[in-house]
Amino acid sequence: MLELISPIDGRYGSKTKELQSYFSEYALIKYRLKVEILYFRSLVEAGLPQLTNVSLESIGKIENQIDNLTVDQAQEVKNIEKTTNHDVKAVEYYLKDMLKAHGIVEELEFIHFGLTSQDINNTAFPLMIGGALDEVLVPALQHFVNELSEVRNQWQGIPMLARTHGQAASPTTLGKEIHVYIERLDNQTDKLLDLDLFAK
Repeated sequence: MLELISPIDGRYGSKTKELQSYFSEYALIKYRLKVEILYFRSLVEAGLPQLTNVSLESIGKIENQIDNLTVDQAQEVKNIEKTTNHDVKAVEYYLKDMLKAHGIVEELEFIHFGLTSQDINNTAFPLMIGGALDEVLVPALQHFVNELSEVRNQWQGIPMLARTHGQAASPTTLGKEIHVYIERLDNQTDKLLDLDLFAK
C-alpha cells in the first residue's frame, strides 16, 4: 500500500508505476530520510566539535541504505509512527536506529537538531518533484516527441484539408499539422526543464 499514489493505481497501475518512486508514501519516507541524513552530514562536515568522532564513511553507508530503502523498511517507519503519532518523528527515530547500527550513539540527538517537520517536508517535496521530472516525466515527453517526429517525417508530404469551426478551410499537410504538436510539446518540456524548485 505504501507504493500507491492514489486510487488511479488500481486500474492504471501499469501507467503510474514509474511515478511510485517519487509520489507515493514510500517515496516520501525515503526522501525525508535522505534530507535528514544530508543535514546530519552537513553538520559533520561543518566541523561541529560534538561530531568529530562521526566518520563520513559511516554516513556514506547510511546514505546508501536509504537510497536502497525497501518498502518493508518504509513500513517499519510506519510502525514507529503508530507509537509517535507523528510521521516525521517516526522518520527521525528510524534514522537514529540506523545510526546506532553503525556505532553512532552519543551523537544521535544531532539528528533533526534545530529543525522542524516543515523543514524536512518542504525540502523533500522539491527533491521528489525534481527526481520525477528528471527521471520519468521529461524523458517520457522527449521519447514521445521523438516518435511524433518520425511520424511527421513519414507523413510530411501527405496533403490534407484543414478545418476551422467544423468547416473545410485551407490546404495543409499532415506532417505540418503533427509538427504543431511537436513544437507545443517542446515548449512545455523546456518550461519543465527551466522550472525552479524551491525549499523554505
